[in-house]
Amino acid sequence: MEIYDVLIAGAGPAGLAAGIYAGRSQLNTLILDQMMPGGQLLITEQIENYPGFYEGITGFELSEKMRQHAEKFGAKIQSGAPVTSVDFDGELFTVKSDAGEFKGKTLIWAAGSTPRKLGVPGEVEFLGRGVSYCAVCDGAFFKDRTVAVVGGGDSALEEALYLTKFANKVYLIHRRDKFRAVKIIQDRVAKNDKIEPIMNKVVVSINGKDFVESLTLRDTVTGQESELPVDGVFIFIGNEPNVAPVAHLVETTEQGFIITDEEMKTKTPGLFAAGDVRHKPLKQVVTATADGAVAAMSATKYLEEKEG
Repeated sequence: MEIYDVLIAGAGPAGLAAGIYAGRSQLNTLILDQMMPGGQLLITEQIENYPGFYEGITGFELSEKMRQHAEKFGAKIQSGAPVTSVDFDGELFTVKSDAGEFKGKTLIWAAGSTPRKLGVPGEVEFLGRGVSYCAVCDGAFFKDRTVAVVGGGDSALEEALYLTKFANKVYLIHRRDKFRAVKIIQDRVAKNDKIEPIMNKVVVSINGKDFVESLTLRDTVTGQESELPVDGVFIFIGNEPNVAPVAHLVETTEQGFIITDEEMKTKTPGLFAAGDVRHKPLKQVVTATADGAVAAMSATKYLEEKEG
């Protein structure tokens, strides 16, 4: 079995950046990903705050450039390979995935996160039938319809704005009396006549027969419940870190994010974490790529010191 210098779990911005730096350091590098390279970039319509692309760039275009860059420096990418388990014997990491088993001298965990669920009745039942976690993926299905977006951060407001390209009405439901998104995005929402904010409300159930027909909302101040007719609901209330396969090898916060030092080191020698899976104050494409670069150079240094 081939033994890689660096195994990277995740081909989002952090994983691809790590692949670029590891490959450029002449390390035998393999990137494993459950889908195609790009991660959450693939469900992001427009990126306007990544340095150098001041006119904006689509998530797909940016991910393609990163993929090509990583492969240019020799990193191999294995798609369709979600990692199911990781073992460490003190010398090598054994990574099992749907595409087989792989061994590496170091491992960079850049598996990202998945959308957090509301956990209310109807959410699971109507997934794909009105419930969505990706406006870019499913927005076009709601042309001239009425939809709701749940959340109050940057992602929720940006997705609400995107949905106005298709829907004739977008309700923006937030459990607090103020949004958490940056001011420039809030200003855009306030100027869009198709968006109607609904503050101090939480979704208690998603209702319908074959497809979503309405939401039951509860007022967080009065406790009163009301019915809101909608054809679909898009949920953007944060993300859960994908840490299960390495949970026994790392320390995490109460929310499950991996704790590292500034060199992306975890408590296990040779295991590094990068991107949205890591505990840090800002989760953006630019910080994910920076994490990946640091992790790869730390892996390089670790191998140099270990192998003399």
